[in-house]
Amino acid sequence: MTAPILVTGATGKVGRQVVSQLLDAGRPVRAAVRDPDRAALPAGVQVVQADLGNPDSIAAAADGVEAAFLLWPYLSVPVDAASTVVEAVAKRAQRLVALSSMGVHDERAKQADDNSEFHATIERLVERSATEWAFVRPGGFAGNTLGWAEQIRATGVVRQPFGELARPLIHEADIAAVAVAALTGDGHIGAKYAVSGPALVTQREQVAAIGAAIGRELRFDEIPAEQARPQLVEAGWPAAMADEALRVWSGMLAHPEPMTRTIEAVTGHPARTFAQWAVDHADDFR
Repeated sequence: MTAPILVTGATGKVGRQVVSQLLDAGRPVRAAVRDPDRAALPAGVQVVQADLGNPDSIAAAADGVEAAFLLWPYLSVPVDAASTVVEAVAKRAQRLVALSSMGVHDERAKQADDNSEFHATIERLVERSATEWAFVRPGGFAGNTLGWAEQIRATGVVRQPFGELARPLIHEADIAAVAVAALTGDGHIGAKYAVSGPALVTQREQVAAIGAAIGRELRFDEIPAEQARPQLVEAGWPAAMADEALRVWSGMLAHPEPMTRTIEAVTGHPARTFAQWAVDHADDFR
């Protein structure tokens, strides 16, 4: 009987996809979650209570696993705890695949922004501790547009800055597919997979695609960046993070994130479009 693969962050957008795709591939899955009673994961998953903020619980969850998928939450668990957790998992799992960020560069100097520096720290810990490792470095998540759902349901209008900001947003199923390949296949050890969606799509076009998916005409109203800042803070973003995000988004107007063909190269299928993502998530906006 094949040993299970441990999935952290198993109830999140990417983690749920990793769990489902591993099951579809016939691999046993152990999901580490904070609250097993609320996990609502598919039948056949071994659900265990564990918290990245509690290294002993993660060590117990990793006992007897073959490989592990590590998703370290940027805001909810301090990175200071990561060293102990990564070492504990690496002692028990032959292979560790970590979800990182396209913003990470391989030079040892400090990264360009706090989010990238956070992920670079996790990568360094994994490289130092794991026998076999790989990193999945996605760009912008299509799922971040779920933050517009309340506005869309209530008014049919999305009020955001930077309407012409174009990004190759990526479907969480594609991120997971690359992670699953790295967890289960040959030829991925030491890989640093930068992954993106297949095309640049402006925010205005994203709203239009969501409207087409739900059968409703929607509108994008552009607001000044300074007006968006308090909205981000009110939504729970730390003030410094809101400032940094607005700075990064402004810079992307002239210098968009790069597009890659990694998904097709690794999985054999083209990256899903944003329009497909909108269809898959239409009910979330209705």
